[in-house]
Amino acid sequence: MPETKPPAAPIDPARLKAMMDKVSTFGGEPNGAMNRLTLSKTDGQARDWLGSWFRDQGFEQQIDAIGNQFGKLPLAGANAPVVMVGSHIDSQPNGGRFDGALGVISACEAVLAVSERLKAENRLSACNFQVVNWTNEEGARFQPSLLGSSVFAGAAELEWALDRKDGDGVTVRQSLAEIGYAGTDKVARPDALIELHIEGDDKLFKTGETFGVFTRYWGATKYRLAFLGQQAHTGPTPMALRKDAVLAAAYLIADLKELAGAHGLDLHTSVGRLEVFPNSPNTVPSEAVLFIELRSGSPETLAEAEASMKESIASAAAKANVGYEVRSIDRRRAGGFAPGLIKLAEQVAAGKGQSARRLDTIGGHDAVAMSEVCPSIVMAVRSQNGVIHHPTEFTTPEDQAVGTQILADMLYALACDGVQSIASKESSA
Repeated sequence: MPETKPPAAPIDPARLKAMMDKVSTFGGEPNGAMNRLTLSKTDGQARDWLGSWFRDQGFEQQIDAIGNQFGKLPLAGANAPVVMVGSHIDSQPNGGRFDGALGVISACEAVLAVSERLKAENRLSACNFQVVNWTNEEGARFQPSLLGSSVFAGAAELEWALDRKDGDGVTVRQSLAEIGYAGTDKVARPDALIELHIEGDDKLFKTGETFGVFTRYWGATKYRLAFLGQQAHTGPTPMALRKDAVLAAAYLIADLKELAGAHGLDLHTSVGRLEVFPNSPNTVPSEAVLFIELRSGSPETLAEAEASMKESIASAAAKANVGYEVRSIDRRRAGGFAPGLIKLAEQVAAGKGQSARRLDTIGGHDAVAMSEVCPSIVMAVRSQNGVIHHPTEFTTPEDQAVGTQILADMLYALACDGVQSIASKESSA
């Protein structure tokens, strides 16, 4: 058993738990479910609470034009490098309490712990720290996901993002104004980004490990596809004359399941949302809108899957005697996180007597968008039974504290050695 080093910047587990308990009151349900859709009234209340915490702890809050919420703790002067740390607090409908929220709360606790340690040592930090709560990471209410971080990283245009509409036709622009988060602050991109997350898979849980490091992120191709049929009465309309949009959707959904099977473990496919019009029990559907996802760690596999899907779309439309149109396509490339930050996480974890299992992240994270503009990483603590996006999603307070302590000690190392140490670790990785 390797020797365990004492924490460089000791966190307060009780303080961490109290903050997690508090943020869970905003949209939390008795059965463990979380309903905190982005830019909803509940999301606004959680943001207000986080902003009051920033003020109480001496953080400088800023809100940019897409509603990203930042809390900066200036420990090194105005012109010093910035390490950004955080995640998101929006949730899926009927989702879990830990996805995203742990990343924001652990960031608050870790930065506070580092600040307390530096003050105790009378040491000046080599960098400033900035906590972030990204807008619309989940993509549940507005599509695409990672919207706030994509705008911040320059991958999406601000005006286009503000014009995205939810299922009720309400725009991001309107929603920001309604909850008071249509910001005007100009926030510079950081020199590095670190995100702690629940694993959302069962690799750590099955091996009995607590902590992991995502080294690679999968790419995704997302279609919003509409099958266009003809509305008719389900009673007298002959079966042979029906133009049933949902029938075409059913054919395609089945084909997508077969498509994933043909690629083994290298491709995930889904239709997570289906919008039907006019959605009446006794009316042949004239429109079925599918929200389709293809995910893979291989760009070649994604391209092959997309080509096969296009053939399946045409086939499904022909079999159901309907038309179709592609209404939007969003793409996210596969890639890898910063080797220097991976090595730092592994070194710090080892000093705590923790393994740092290397993992792929199949789901998207804001650090994926940010990895295009600065060294970035996502780290993981285990999820009980691998559950995510469900009310039974759970990570123990003890595991939360392990991940937060590793995060705090990483930030302390950067405060002492500077962000240039990331590049030096990258060259030796």
